Amino acid sequence: MEPEEPYRLTATQAVSRFADGSLTVEAYARSILARIAERDDAVRAWAYLDPEQVLAQARQLDQIPRDQRGPLHGVSVAVKDVIYTKDMPTEHNSALYKGSKPGVDAGSVQILRIAGALILGKTRTTEFAATTRGPATRNPHDPLRTPGGSSSGSGAAVGDFQAAIALGTQTGGSMIRPASFNGVYALKPTWNSITREGQKVYSLLFDTLGLYARSVADLEMLADVFALADDDDDDALDNGETNSGSGGGQGGEFVLQGARFALIKTPVWPQAGAGTIAAMDKAASLLRQHGAQVTEISLPAELDQVPEWHRVVLHSEGRVSFLPDYRCRTGEDHQLLLDDFLVGHVENRDRITRRQQLAAWDGLAALRPRVDEVARGFDAVLAPSVPDEAPLGLESTGSAAFNAMWTALHTPVINLPGFQGANGMPIGLSLVGPRYGDRRLLRVAQVVGEVFEREGGWTRRL
Repeated sequence: MEPEEPYRLTATQAVSRFADGSLTVEAYARSILARIAERDDAVRAWAYLDPEQVLAQARQLDQIPRDQRGPLHGVSVAVKDVIYTKDMPTEHNSALYKGSKPGVDAGSVQILRIAGALILGKTRTTEFAATTRGPATRNPHDPLRTPGGSSSGSGAAVGDFQAAIALGTQTGGSMIRPASFNGVYALKPTWNSITREGQKVYSLLFDTLGLYARSVADLEMLADVFALADDDDDDALDNGETNSGSGGGQGGEFVLQGARFALIKTPVWPQAGAGTIAAMDKAASLLRQHGAQVTEISLPAELDQVPEWHRVVLHSEGRVSFLPDYRCRTGEDHQLLLDDFLVGHVENRDRITRRQQLAAWDGLAALRPRVDEVARGFDAVLAPSVPDEAPLGLESTGSAAFNAMWTALHTPVINLPGFQGANGMPIGLSLVGPRYGDRRLLRVAQVVGEVFEREGGWTRRL
């Protein structure tokens, strides 16, 4: 059953309605704008939004003949405010860039526009998507709690039905953490599989453009638009051994009966709270009830070094990325205009040596194929997305402890909602696959996500 209010439509539902003529893009846009007006004081997801600009776009889209419409015709998209947009400011939540208008689209935004998407506006982020100090955005399920970061506004906008899909970025845990806290799906694809042209750089080695949606079907549609592709068949991914739960071929049907999952708690498992521990237990139980095999495994001992290596690389690359901003960090009144955490990167307060930096780069590079090999032995890896439900308070966006490892290893990760914590807040879990196994992982997520949403215990109340 499709929802009555257009703003509640998923992207795939909206495209269907536009195609059969039962909904115009303008009517859809007006419904979304009314939702935003109703909820903006509570959620505060937007750094920039011009309703008249949105309606003008919508009317133009309605004029396109049906046989010339793109695959995302009319679908509402929110864009994280570290990603350039030619007709909107891009301010990075930084006083240094207040009012800045690059005048060009990032590669990702350009692809969306060509596909016919309705670009709504820019969503709030932490400063340069690099700090953990929260922006003004609040969790739509509880305004006293963080929506996560740094893709704070993007995750909250999709979670609150203010946009069907959204762009975010992840350098540590900035896609998957907000997805869990806001109760939505997110794909952090294989590193560098979606263009990063035209977005603020923190770490070239880690920065990844990611996607938010309220269904896996929407993520599949976006994967088509962004030309994400695995090898042509599962045999290529599995080194000749197709897993029992996988269908044959890239578009094969996945079934849970006989599927094989690895349960990996990761080296930072001691940070897991009661909500995540319960979610992992219930998820494993649900998968087994549906005929899947779930095997808890440990990663090679060398993986224990990944959190520290991630930190070393991140802080080292931050020395380069934020040097221009550091040189302009004070205003005329000598007010500091760059977060002290980022100043610390440039000044190398951690005293990270080049030898340490190279050891981290090379160590991570050596581990990636080993983790791929482990992941190829299963249909997917099940892992925590967050320590627990979104914490109280807006000052901090929460911990990325359970995400940084996968970011450093360049693997695709999908957050699946469906579980909840002690206070009724959503908790998601991660499905992880080998590098360039994004489409296969999406096929698994489609089936597993339906089970988790239906039987995991969390009920969306918005």
